[in-house]
Amino acid sequence: MATRLVQIAMDARDDSVVGGFWAEALGWGVSSEGPGVTNVEPVGFAYPDPAALYIDVVAVPEPKTVKNRLHVDLATTSAAHQADLVARRRALGATSADVGQGDVPWTILADPEGNEFCVLEPRPIYRDTGPIAAVVVDCVDPRAMARFWGGAMDWTLHEVTDDHATLRSAKGVGPYLEFVRTPDVKTVKNRVHLDLRPYPGDDQAAEVAMLRALGAVDVDLGQGGVPWTVLADPEGNEFCVLAPR
Repeated sequence: MATRLVQIAMDARDDSVVGGFWAEALGWGVSSEGPGVTNVEPVGFAYPDPAALYIDVVAVPEPKTVKNRLHVDLATTSAAHQADLVARRRALGATSADVGQGDVPWTILADPEGNEFCVLEPRPIYRDTGPIAAVVVDCVDPRAMARFWGGAMDWTLHEVTDDHATLRSAKGVGPYLEFVRTPDVKTVKNRVHLDLRPYPGDDQAAEVAMLRALGAVDVDLGQGGVPWTVLADPEGNEFCVLAPR
């Protein structure tokens, strides 16, 4: 049994504005499965596809108050490409963000509702990821997070140290999932979280039980009777286990 990472979920006061920004930023399309949800989808892919992580932007009443613990890194192929991406994202409504990064070769921006993201300098490791190089998670213990998420999904662990851990789809395609050691601790519900989905024919309840055995705990966000299960990883990061597809 194993699940797979299929999408990123983002909270937003205005899902259409944030969803529209990310669609333009990534060169993807948009759809909607219902009021208050904007689905940002790569063109030419059949969901779910390990080569791309879809983005669901969901309307919530709460504003953003703290730095996100999950953010997206965008890939570039050259210094000129990086500069062009930064300029184009600013033209779409992105603003500069200072999270204490100092003098670094990447640029940190924020979308129209303040969700931070990085436009990376060219790195060979990300040459075949698509526009999203990685989803990055702040954490206290990268090794512990690698153990949990490596057991939770059928993704391959590529690197683990005291400061950093990296996983990627076992098919060797799509973005990476990275855990980076930070001194900050989680204080509020994450506005960006991961969605997992079992494979067709697998049992959702059995997968949830497996995740609990690995250290996940149940979370009540007032979701009520929904077809997915909300859990949190060992550092309290919420995630959803969707129905098999």
